Amino acid sequence: MVEHADTLSLKALRELVTGLVARADRAEIRIGALEADNRKLREENDLLRVENTRLKVDNQLLRDEIARLKNLPPRPSFRPSGMEQATSGKTVAGSRKPARRRGPKDDKGSVTREEVLPAKAPPGSRFKGYKECVVRDLIVRAEVVRYRRECWVTPEGRTIIAPLPAGIKGGYGASLRRFCLMLHSHGQVTTQRLTTLLNDVGVEISKRQVIRFLTERLDGFHAEDAAVLHAGLVSAPFVTVDDTGARHANRNFHTTQIGGEHFTAFRTAPSKSRLNFLALLRATIRTMFSTMPPSPFWKTVRWTPPFWRG
Repeated sequence: MVEHADTLSLKALRELVTGLVARADRAEIRIGALEADNRKLREENDLLRVENTRLKVDNQLLRDEIARLKNLPPRPSFRPSGMEQATSGKTVAGSRKPARRRGPKDDKGSVTREEVLPAKAPPGSRFKGYKECVVRDLIVRAEVVRYRRECWVTPEGRTIIAPLPAGIKGGYGASLRRFCLMLHSHGQVTTQRLTTLLNDVGVEISKRQVIRFLTERLDGFHAEDAAVLHAGLVSAPFVTVDDTGARHANRNFHTTQIGGEHFTAFRTAPSKSRLNFLALLRATIRTMFSTMPPSPFWKTVRWTPPFWRG
């Protein structure tokens, strides 16, 4: 049972106050000891930081000495990037930058539409010409075209129907497919966001059809990629090769980079062995050897290289 201070006697109050004062003194002593320990730990931490910095310097000196003994290239000297000067707004003497042209680019030669805006002038005013203002804008709208294809019947009974324009397949035009490919490859837009964007614009399209745009009828892109690799290997004075790990279909794959001075090609495969590298070059090497004149060496040896086999 807890008693109220008003019900305690004078002796009990004195004992209570004395106990509280003693506890406060002990707490003050403990706080003083903790503060002393904290100061001691801070001093030790400062000493350890200084020692760590000294050890890092000694380690770097030893590394430089080992590199010198092994005739390795010296450690490059890192210069300041100048980011602070660029963001501080202070100009350094003798390094004044040239004045940069402000405003949009001068593309008045590619104006697609002109519009005359009338002014409400009072009677008696004189016409002084026009004040031009070029405005850049973007119009994204859905376009539904109904093609009325002529049908003719020949005297032999054969029906002739006018063909659709090139690029139309499945009720969708080439511009729509080009728009989806550009946003997906350049803008990294997902198929779900592409579908939502097209539906908001007014194009009735499903996510499955968007996936068809991105995965089907890509033979032209594959042929162009193979032609770039073939032309680069034939004409490049040197070829560089590198590989890196890549995740594909929840599996660990390897992406091989084949490039030169003016071309670069990427190939992703489950392996990065030499046989896989020869398999990546297989079509190009076969084409190169097929265009070479027959050599008497192959006729005498009668041997087919492994990368020619199917």
